Amino acid sequence: MNTLHANRNKYIFLIVSFIFWFCPFIYVPVLSPYMELMGGKYTFIGLVLSSYGLMQFLSRLPIGIFSDLMKLRKAFIIFGMSVNAFSCLAFALTDSLGWVLLSRSLAGLAAATWVVFTVLYSSYFTDREIHRAMGSISFVVVLAQLVGMSVSGYVVNEWGWHAPFWIGGIIGAIGIALSLFIFEPKEGIQREPVKLKELTSVMKEPLLLKISLLSILAHSIIFTTMFGFMPAYVLEIGLEAGDISLIVFSFMIPHAVATLFAGKVFVPMFGQWKSLKLAFGLTAFFTLLTPFIHTKGWLCVVQGFNGFALGLLFPLLLGMAIESIPHEKRATAMGAYQALYAIGMFAGPFLAGVLNSYAGITAGFYFSGILGVAAVFLIIVWNRSVSKIDYNVKVESG
Repeated sequence: MNTLHANRNKYIFLIVSFIFWFCPFIYVPVLSPYMELMGGKYTFIGLVLSSYGLMQFLSRLPIGIFSDLMKLRKAFIIFGMSVNAFSCLAFALTDSLGWVLLSRSLAGLAAATWVVFTVLYSSYFTDREIHRAMGSISFVVVLAQLVGMSVSGYVVNEWGWHAPFWIGGIIGAIGIALSLFIFEPKEGIQREPVKLKELTSVMKEPLLLKISLLSILAHSIIFTTMFGFMPAYVLEIGLEAGDISLIVFSFMIPHAVATLFAGKVFVPMFGQWKSLKLAFGLTAFFTLLTPFIHTKGWLCVVQGFNGFALGLLFPLLLGMAIESIPHEKRATAMGAYQALYAIGMFAGPFLAGVLNSYAGITAGFYFSGILGVAAVFLIIVWNRSVSKIDYNVKVESG
């Protein structure tokens, strides 16, 4: 394949990837207030928000394994893009809460196909270039989420509550057309499917289980707050739908910037465990502070700090999840890790929805803040046990 064709294939893939994440995230900031407008109670809103993570938890590993067995990637990408577009159009064309639940569940099923995207895109690069490849596609994901979420409130203000769904569906249809031109080698991509025995052995790794639990807590926090009930809270305190975009922007810019600082600044300065403790501590503090904020300016400031803290967490957790795993088992470990943290994506919003229905919308923020405090406590306990083991080893060897 010549360089011109190779570059064209990469650009088409990145454009499809952008559209894939733009479609479901253009309506995320307005989804909870939209359901409130339709008469949905907080418990139901929590159920809808949690369905996205539940479908990923149930589907991610089976899709990855089936794709490996079939040695096909492009077909799954077209399927994921099609489900994404249909999900948006189902939102746009219906006014039923039942359809809202089904549509959001379909968005979760579509998101579960992302594992196939990363496998095919990485095949365009040599082993030496793989980190640069993953960096490029990760940037596209964050950019798509940022653009989608930032314009959401403005779109609703200008054209009404159904407009984000229509835009997502139409752009999704363009994504389906573009995905037909994605390049996949005729011989397929040879990748060994996950073996149950290997998966079981990886799941027994103590560090992977600890990091997965912390990641469940981190995903519970972000999917309960910014990707969950924050937009509804913005309207609850008397701000306009257009202000949601400003709050999202205040959160997402520091969130994206923080990913660059995690490995280059914080880990060399504090070490991994102290960086995790600091990040969870900050997100716990700013999440617990949120219910006391009732002005647009201060809410932007608090969400900016919270976005930065959560932005530090995810790359740290991702790196630590597989660092103790042998190279030949890392793909399996990553699949297990992604399946496990999806628990937080559905458990957090669901439990917060139940709490909000009994104690008001601020209950979800207190719940999320307490999860952050629990994470700090676990890190302190685990770090002490690691330090104690290291000390005993030194004493025995010395």
